[in-house]
Amino acid sequence: MTSHVTGTREEWLAARIGLLKEEKDLTRRSDALAQRRQELPWVRIDKEYRFDTDAGSASLADLFKGRSQLLVYHFMFGPDYTAGCPSCSAIADGFNGITVHLENHDVAFSAISRAPLAKLQGFKQRMGWNFPWASSFNSDFNQDFSVLFTEEQQRNGGIEYNFRREAAAPQPPSDKTAPERQPRGEEGPVDLMAAMTGTDAATFTRDRPGLSAFVLDKGVVYHTYSSYARGLDGIWGMYQWLDRAPFGRNETGVWWRHHDKYGQG
Repeated sequence: MTSHVTGTREEWLAARIGLLKEEKDLTRRSDALAQRRQELPWVRIDKEYRFDTDAGSASLADLFKGRSQLLVYHFMFGPDYTAGCPSCSAIADGFNGITVHLENHDVAFSAISRAPLAKLQGFKQRMGWNFPWASSFNSDFNQDFSVLFTEEQQRNGGIEYNFRREAAAPQPPSDKTAPERQPRGEEGPVDLMAAMTGTDAATFTRDRPGLSAFVLDKGVVYHTYSSYARGLDGIWGMYQWLDRAPFGRNETGVWWRHHDKYGQG
């Protein structure tokens, strides 16, 4: 028997209309924030980045494919991973079908990861995705856009992610991976996600997720916006649906998996 408050249709409607006012306020606030994003100063990109793509070697300007704007999802897939980050993969499941719509609105899209192109192509085929995905394997792109960090930065507290500095990471024993060190069933969320990518937690967290926007104006590429961590909630489609479900996100730890791994224990 439910313990949640129940009521008549009239009571529900009155409560819903009250909530609608707050939702409208949030929508207007969101519109205002979107405008402020568009008003940020543009920063000229002078470095010559190169990427490996399905069409061959490409510059950052090439990723625009003749359009004036480019949106990039910084997908966590390091060279040592055997599969893409499960969180990034869940986000990608939500944006996989939008590329054609963006491209027909003067906006190019590409995911970018450090893993070699062949690894990205294999995982993309496994997941059934069709969005453009470029490899930055031989590029400084990930470091420069604050989604890649070194072991030294991890040890010494030199990671600046999401516009703030992180504390130094505790150093685990070097002879075992994180899942091996902990009793079965007691892994932390990061350890679980790392295991899904075939890595340990330290290797897994040297790559980070993010979103960056660029504009191409008179042949010059400018960086216009970046967002990280919870700033990506808005593009994580499943959460937008869960936030409207009766029990909300209703989660404990990492419950999601690569979409082809559900039901496998």
